[in-house]
Amino acid sequence: MLKQHVHQKKKDILLKSILSHVVFDGWTNVALEAGSKDAKIEPIMIERYFPGGVKEVVKYYSTWVDRQLLDSLSAVNITGMRIRDRIVLAVKLRLSILSNNKEAFRRSITYCSLPGNIPIAIDAAYRAVDTIWYGVGDRSADFSYYTKRALLYGVISTTTLVWLNDESEENADTWSFLDRRISDIMKINSARSSLDKFSSYIPDPFKVLRTLRKC
Repeated sequence: MLKQHVHQKKKDILLKSILSHVVFDGWTNVALEAGSKDAKIEPIMIERYFPGGVKEVVKYYSTWVDRQLLDSLSAVNITGMRIRDRIVLAVKLRLSILSNNKEAFRRSITYCSLPGNIPIAIDAAYRAVDTIWYGVGDRSADFSYYTKRALLYGVISTTTLVWLNDESEENADTWSFLDRRISDIMKINSARSSLDKFSSYIPDPFKVLRTLRKC
């Protein structure tokens, strides 16, 4: 267990170094090699830590963000908060984590939009919304499990696009947009009975994505 922790810590250090070079070199082997040099890690170790190359580093980046988010949420007492406020907090924390390497994240979106990398984007999107719902205390296992995640994906994706282009003071425009969009998720409570009634007939899009990511 300790060995695994040390291994992950070294991978995290390497990832952070790589991110600073992605801004200029994109998600390329050049960025990986430059990052390993900054981290004082032998280039050959890149293959050991990330045998899948650039694609694997991008995947690891998304899981790293998810881990950072859970750590941030665990440091906050959300017990007395409404579910709406918990979600808003989680989305803000996630964007705050991404803001440390905003351009690298922007580049990851471009990278994942390439035809061969779309599965990476699907997997990252699913894990992001799943991490948030889990982090705010949701443990549902019924049909709402999928509908909640589908709705939250819509909120995160659109809010992130606003955030990437937000030039307002302290991201005021992004937070205002988020407050308006978060209401979409809250509609799940009123729509749930109808969704449950027809759940056996209506294929949920996010459930389909979850199946695709296993292919």
